[in-house]
Amino acid sequence: MIRTIDLRKVFRTDEVETIALNGVTTEIRAGEFVAVMGPSGCGKTTLLNIIGFLDNPTAGEYYFLEEKLSGLNEKSRARIRKENIGFVFQNFNLIDELTVYENVELPLIYLGKRGGERKKMVENILEQMELLHRKKHFPQQLSGGQQQRVAVARAVVTTPRLILADEPTGNLDSVHGDEVMGLLKDLNEKGTTIIMVTHSQRDADYSQRIIRLFDGLVVSENIREHLT
Repeated sequence: MIRTIDLRKVFRTDEVETIALNGVTTEIRAGEFVAVMGPSGCGKTTLLNIIGFLDNPTAGEYYFLEEKLSGLNEKSRARIRKENIGFVFQNFNLIDELTVYENVELPLIYLGKRGGERKKMVENILEQMELLHRKKHFPQQLSGGQQQRVAVARAVVTTPRLILADEPTGNLDSVHGDEVMGLLKDLNEKGTTIIMVTHSQRDADYSQRIIRLFDGLVVSENIREHLT
């Protein structure tokens, strides 16, 4: 599904040059659950943002579904992103002024789905996430775990090929964190590819493979032996 070749990202200001990625070459197959780990500042989120078309590499090549995407304009990147990728963030990134239902409905509006179809898709995913009874609530009326479940529902309502999760349990206690990780594992078992940035070995243990970054480089890629 994903292939990067010598991917580099440099952030420049007038006085400072920061190398976030320093030649990342890796592949991720469709249906994998991959955890990306490493110390703060090693390039994990930068890599995730490039994979999700939220940022461009400074140099190198990026292939998504066999198509070379480096250098695409923003309109093309936005189209591929909304048709193929769902995002789950540490801070939930829900819109406070919208209800649970409206937050989950938003990506379907962007895709141009009709009202009746949207209603069916939103209520179906909220029922799966055991949130249908909360559909008229606003994010601030929910617990952290419930908010992250809404964020997962929003990410998967379009049935994306790929979910990118950036520290999805970072603001949750262990009980709610395990609940969210269980949701991601269930989605992966149904065929969704998942790439997750995490500092947590506990969360990484849900994955099939761990890519470790250090100073913008891949230093190891370990397949977890007890999984087949």
